[in-house]
Amino acid sequence: MLTATAYSAPSQPIQSSSTTDNTFEPVSVPHIRIVPQLDSPRSLVFQVIERDLHENTILKIGRFNDRTLLPNRIAFRSKVVSRGHAEIWIENGKKFYIRDTCSSSGTFLNNVRLSPANQESKPFILRDGDIVQLGVDYQGGCEEIFRAVRMRIELNRTRQNQANTYSLNTFQSLRNLTTPPNNISVLDNAMNRTNSASASKTCVEECCICLYAIAPFQALFVAPCSHTFHFKCCQPLLQHYPGFQCPLCRSYSDLDASVEIEADEVMCFFFFTQRVCITVR
Repeated sequence: MLTATAYSAPSQPIQSSSTTDNTFEPVSVPHIRIVPQLDSPRSLVFQVIERDLHENTILKIGRFNDRTLLPNRIAFRSKVVSRGHAEIWIENGKKFYIRDTCSSSGTFLNNVRLSPANQESKPFILRDGDIVQLGVDYQGGCEEIFRAVRMRIELNRTRQNQANTYSLNTFQSLRNLTTPPNNISVLDNAMNRTNSASASKTCVEECCICLYAIAPFQALFVAPCSHTFHFKCCQPLLQHYPGFQCPLCRSYSDLDASVEIEADEVMCFFFFTQRVCITVR
């Protein structure tokens, strides 16, 4: 598996001549999340990279080198990535920019190369959901070390990790589905033709891949985004393990992420979310 290493420390500001405007939802600190773009069987999987960017921070991207570990650097173990390949920074607190820094194999933004080989490009605006590629596959990319690095840029998406009603409802639904006493009550309500009010409130979730129902005694897969599938159906999507891209919302998740959470933390999470929902209503 391809690995990525990044560091955050103050750097010198840089100015851009671009005048195109792009804005995002306001957050306390501009945030960037870089995830693998899983669009082919040979897509490289690397650790998710998350950084808060400030006006005086330049995020430098290049090839990993033990002798040149620098602050604010993201390093990939790929020979098609130059030592100093590209840079990302922010201006005016809301505009994200990228440029190629004289790389030999090129930087591509949404499949468009930013500059010829060994020439620095002008600044280009980064938008949420953009696809960035570093270099091109060498010798067909048969070995990981010779594959290009394709990544999706997520800007100011920290809200995705916050408590939300959908994730809580999914968790509760799975508890009802997998706990035998609750299973009986759910099925009874669904089959109780005399109580039309209860039956009308019962909703059976379907797997979006095969369109068959999610039911007891099935092997299920629940993604971190809370979307649920039959394990059999989503198994082909696990070829990039530990990387996983949800077929519904397209969000990227690290299936090897830590699951260390205590029961009292879960209870606090539920309590806080319920209070938020009541306040919104």
